[in-house]
Amino acid sequence: MLATSYSVKFPIISRFLLAVLLMAVLVSVSGCRKDKNRRADNRPALEMYETARHSLDSQNWARAASEYQILAVRYPFGRYTEQAQLELAYAYHKGGKPEAALATADRFIRTYPSHPNVDYAYYIRGLTNYEQRVGFMERLMPSRVRDRDQTAARESFRDFNELIRRFPASRYAPDARQRMVFLRNNLSFYELDVARYYLRRKAYVAAANRARYALETYPGSPEIGNALEILHVSYTEMGLNELAEDTMKVLVLNYPDHPYISGESKRGFFSRWWPFGKKN
Repeated sequence: MLATSYSVKFPIISRFLLAVLLMAVLVSVSGCRKDKNRRADNRPALEMYETARHSLDSQNWARAASEYQILAVRYPFGRYTEQAQLELAYAYHKGGKPEAALATADRFIRTYPSHPNVDYAYYIRGLTNYEQRVGFMERLMPSRVRDRDQTAARESFRDFNELIRRFPASRYAPDARQRMVFLRNNLSFYELDVARYYLRRKAYVAAANRARYALETYPGSPEIGNALEILHVSYTEMGLNELAEDTMKVLVLNYPDHPYISGESKRGFFSRWWPFGKKN
C-alpha cells in the first residue's frame, strides 16, 4: 500500500521539480548569453555612442537606454561614456522611469563632480521630479496639485535651487528659475494650508512654525501676507504680545491693503472662514 501510494505521487513531484530546474537553467543561460554578447560587442565607442544617440533623437527611449548601458559596460571609462551617462538619465526620464533617471543622475554627480556638464545632472534631477510627478498631476488635475503630497515638489525645488546656486550662468538656469516660481507658490500655499489646520485645532505652536517656515523658505511667494497673518494670530493666542506686535508691523508695512488689517481683522480670523456669514 505504501509503495503504491508513493508510486503515484513521486512522478508528479519529480515533473514539477524538473520544470523548475529547467526554467532556472534557461534563465541562467539567457543571462549568460546577454552578458557574453555585451562583452563580445567590439564596436568602437564612437559607433556605440552614435547608435545610442540616434535612438535618443528618434525618441526610442528603451533602445537608447539599452545602447547606452552596453557602451558603459564595454567602455567604462572615456569621454563618450561620461556623456552617455547624462543622456542615459534623460532616456530614463523620457521613458517614464523616474527612479532610474534619478539614480543615474546621482551617480554621475558623485563620480564626476567637476565635469563641465554636471549642471545638466542637477537639472535632470529637478526636471524628473517636476515633470514625472508634479507636472503630471498639474496636467491631469491642475486644481488639485496643491492638495497632493509635496515630497517630490520639495525635492525638485531643492534640485533647481542647487543648480542655480552652483551654476548661475548655466544654460538650464532660466528654465529652472521659472519652474521654481511655480513650485514656490504651491509649496508655500501647502504650508499655510497645514498651518490653518493647526489653527483650527488650536495648535498654535505648530501653526506658527509652519507659517515661519513658509516665510523663511519661500520668500517672494504671494502667500507671504497670509503667513504673517497666521503668525500674528498664533502669537496673540499664545500670549506673545511683543512678537505679535512686531509681526503686525511687518504686515502693515509690506501689505497695507491686506484684508486682515483693513476691516476684516475686526471680525477675527476664524469668523472669516465661516461659510454662513458673520456670527452674532
